[in-house]
Amino acid sequence: MPQAAQVLKAKIHADRMNIGLSDAERKEISNRLSEILVDTYRLLIKTHIYHWNVVGPLFHSLHILTEEQYNTLFEATDIIAERIRALGHHAPVLAGKSIDTSIELKASGQSALEMVKDLIADHEEAVRKMREIGTMADEKGDLVTADMLTDRLTFHEKALWMLRATISD
Repeated sequence: MPQAAQVLKAKIHADRMNIGLSDAERKEISNRLSEILVDTYRLLIKTHIYHWNVVGPLFHSLHILTEEQYNTLFEATDIIAERIRALGHHAPVLAGKSIDTSIELKASGQSALEMVKDLIADHEEAVRKMREIGTMADEKGDLVTADMLTDRLTFHEKALWMLRATISD
């Protein structure tokens, strides 16, 4: 039994990789992807809670739209976390960072319009951050991360289009 316990014991080690990115570059990219991972979870939870609590004439369309969006956001968390792991780090890498992991939820008493405007602001923030980090990854030669973030940007920009179209006059 002691042998089995040793085999199952987690081992922390620094992977030595020769993938065209330095250890420092992989760490920096992983740290920034961890920020995106936290933001994605925050938006996932907010979207899901708004999905449950939206009321009014836009109920059905927003209920369906937010369900599609939170499902896509959930899938994205796995993609982002696995990219961090592929870079040789644990996900999320938040040690020593002052990243706000709190989620402020004001669903109670909010109108559908207020919920959508709140989601728009979060998606816009995600787009700005992903564009910045994707550009940085591309400049460092991390084409996989840049490509992944391009895909994520595509989702968020489409989500913005859908949300804006839902509340336009």
